Amino acid sequence: MANWNRDHDSVDDMLDAENKRLAENLATKVSRLKSLAYDIDREVDDQNDYLDGMDSNMMSATGLLTGSVKRFSTMVRSSRDNRRLLCYVSLGLVLNRSGLHIRGCVPVRAD
Repeated sequence: MANWNRDHDSVDDMLDAENKRLAENLATKVSRLKSLAYDIDREVDDQNDYLDGMDSNMMSATGLLTGSVKRFSTMVRSSRDNRRLLCYVSLGLVLNRSGLHIRGCVPVRAD
């Protein structure tokens, strides 16, 4: 009977040591997951801030473009002299941009 108790105690000790080892491994994994979750949270906050900034930039660009389109439409609807001036300015801008691309001053995006 005493032998059985000793064997039972040694098995209990082994099981207890195994449980402690597994609990430590689990705690380490939980700690890593918690750290990863915090990192993801910070990254999401940074991305949201970035997107909010892009939204405000887009809104200001939209306002600027809307004003430009209105002025352009007004110029097109006005007298013949303004239309001729508009054609010359547009042609000049197109030639200027194409000339800069030909000389390599403005890099062309390769999408």
